[in-house]
Amino acid sequence: MRYSLNSNRNILGNLVSRFTNKQVNTPAQGTDKMAKVSEKVTSVIDQSNYLSRDLSWLKFNERVLDQARDTKPPLSNRTLMERLKFLAISASNLDEFFMIRVGSLYNYLDYHKQRVDYSGLREVPFRKALYTTAHKFFREQQTVFSEQLLPLFAENGLQLLTHSSLTAEEQAEATNYFDRAIYPTLTPMLYDYTHTFPVLLAKVLIFGVVTQNPDDVEIKSLRAEDEDERQRLSFVQIPANLPRFLSFEREDTIVFIPIEEIVRHNIKKLYRNVEILSVNLFRITRNGDFTLDENDDDEVDFIDEVRQKIKNRRLGRVTRVEIETEGSAAGSQSTISSPWMLNLLKKRWEIDDLNIFESHTLLDFSSLWQIIGNPEFKDDMPLPHAPVQPLGVGRDKTDDIFELIKQRDLLLHHPYNNFEPVLQLLEQAAEDPNVLAIKITVYRLAKRSRITEALLKAAENGKHVSVLFEVKARFDEENNIREAQRLQKAGCFVIYGISRFKTHTKLLLVVRNEGSRVVRYAHMATGNYNEDTSKLYTDIGLLTTNETYTHDISEFFNVITGHSVPNEYQYLITAPRDMREQLLRLIRLEAENAKHGLPSGICIKVNSLEDKLVIDELYKASQAGVPIRLIVRSICCLRPHRAGLSENITVRSIVGDFLEHTRIYYFHNNGDPKVYGGSADVMVRSFDRRIESLFYLADPRVKQQSILILKYNLQDNVNAYELKEDGDFKKCEVPTTGEPFSIHQRFFEITEKEVMDARLFDGELKPAEVAQIEEEYQEGAERAIANI
Repeated sequence: MRYSLNSNRNILGNLVSRFTNKQVNTPAQGTDKMAKVSEKVTSVIDQSNYLSRDLSWLKFNERVLDQARDTKPPLSNRTLMERLKFLAISASNLDEFFMIRVGSLYNYLDYHKQRVDYSGLREVPFRKALYTTAHKFFREQQTVFSEQLLPLFAENGLQLLTHSSLTAEEQAEATNYFDRAIYPTLTPMLYDYTHTFPVLLAKVLIFGVVTQNPDDVEIKSLRAEDEDERQRLSFVQIPANLPRFLSFEREDTIVFIPIEEIVRHNIKKLYRNVEILSVNLFRITRNGDFTLDENDDDEVDFIDEVRQKIKNRRLGRVTRVEIETEGSAAGSQSTISSPWMLNLLKKRWEIDDLNIFESHTLLDFSSLWQIIGNPEFKDDMPLPHAPVQPLGVGRDKTDDIFELIKQRDLLLHHPYNNFEPVLQLLEQAAEDPNVLAIKITVYRLAKRSRITEALLKAAENGKHVSVLFEVKARFDEENNIREAQRLQKAGCFVIYGISRFKTHTKLLLVVRNEGSRVVRYAHMATGNYNEDTSKLYTDIGLLTTNETYTHDISEFFNVITGHSVPNEYQYLITAPRDMREQLLRLIRLEAENAKHGLPSGICIKVNSLEDKLVIDELYKASQAGVPIRLIVRSICCLRPHRAGLSENITVRSIVGDFLEHTRIYYFHNNGDPKVYGGSADVMVRSFDRRIESLFYLADPRVKQQSILILKYNLQDNVNAYELKEDGDFKKCEVPTTGEPFSIHQRFFEITEKEVMDARLFDGELKPAEVAQIEEEYQEGAERAIANI
């Protein structure tokens, strides 16, 4: 009898076993009891004024998957490769979710610690709710692939085949490839009373092979139920550094065969003269969530601790098992499931049916990147739009970045504006004999980073280079340690993060001697110093010589590299110092203005919104009459549109061709808006466990640019989803009489007039202020023309 998940049950019908009686019930009684449990769980979730962080994240991944399935205009002209890309992204996202978020939940469950989710559920029933929702999403991924994308393969010049569908010549070539390249890398690992259970790696394909016990005498003396003695279990891991697909060319078609098909067909070469009872392909995900203990020892011990934690991540508890089902579309006819093997794994890893995800098609959609990146389909991925120059800057690249920044504050909006000015500032500073010092915070770098090379060159040229390298940046730990040690060996002053806090702020300071005075050049940003992701993520960055900014940044560097404690900053808001308190104060001011009949309004664009104290203050502001517009890409724990609580709050999410990463905080301030950009989301970790900064946008023209960014995010009807009170999202649609408005296209085309006319709420900006902005812009444009 084949193992089954009973996946057709109602999603909430199998949630909270602890609410049920342990006495034996008839089927009818059991159904009634399950229905009551479902009602109770649903009621608990619906009554909460907050949405679950983890369930909200799964909703975000649904929106990512929606990009793969969406066939409505204007997204209907997406190519097959683009849609496969989004499916692959959703799979990588889900892997990380089970490593980090589900791993974090198991840190409570395994150590019997109490936890109450924002939904109001305790840790045990919440686990069931979370896994049930994840199962639904997993099935949806398979449906999108097998029913919507796979049928399009043939007309797009490719096929995904099993071994039996290959020609005789192709089968011979596949066998030769196995013998030559695959077979030498495979190692069967037996598990029985003489062999310990092997260490199985996470996120690699593994065959569980059940064989007959070769001792014929022993077999005949055993009863039928003594399966543990009659059968032997071994594992064959397919190395992750082997390509997932082998390809063949057939006239106008590229044929792909998964590597597991080749291994499965040749598996008997690993078990000669042994009867194979079943061959089961599966893949596991392990807990990858770890925190570092406070450590006052030297940096070598700290780095060693990080490295040890990385190793432990590879051995973490199993949180998910994806397993190929019998007769799956991706598997051959020889795929036979083994309930005995599955039960053994469940006991060994202390998991249950909820942890088992049955796949009827290809395992691990993230492997589709190999097909997407095949040179034959290069033309099926649209070329990225060329970046445009920031408004007020000449078309040609300036030879002197220092002169350009001294003229006025410059706001860069990536990827619509190039990241090149930031790289140019660092590279020019590294070679400029007048530059005295460079200070920078680093969270994530490109693999072949021009940032690192510029800092190495600066140190080589005798400049003082200070780098705060966050070696705890998740999944980038090893790369950051390696790059930090390169810089340290070159003579840079390197700080390997701060043990209790994760340094997430993005700041750069260049100190330059200009004759009679020393000028400091600063860059503050919402995104990483990573020239690769700057082409894919939307972010803003500010280049300035404004002494208020540069003084604040100098003070901030003194705090994080030494023991300075400044009384206050003029333009910076920092965490863990007082960021939450400052934001609460700004929200309360808007509520007070609304209560006194004055214009008010709040607009916040972030990746995630989760901090309860800020959410509660937003609820109070809504009840006071403040219109609140939130643009939240992924996690949102605030529940909008609830009567008496949040009627004046709207929440939308933008998911499309670029990953939304910009953070902007806008407060109406009775017609004189206060606008901030920065690295921090509205999350507990950002306020309490990270070094973050928000920077005030003081320049009127820069402020207008940020307001336009928010305004167009609120107008988008192509990539936008609106959050409803029940926690579901509704896709925004282009009005029948309207035109598509996609910010991922529109920001390449913005004009000076659009910037100057941008408004979010009534009563915003006074005429004199607009005139001042226009005058400054005109002067800047004239200087740029003169330079050209």
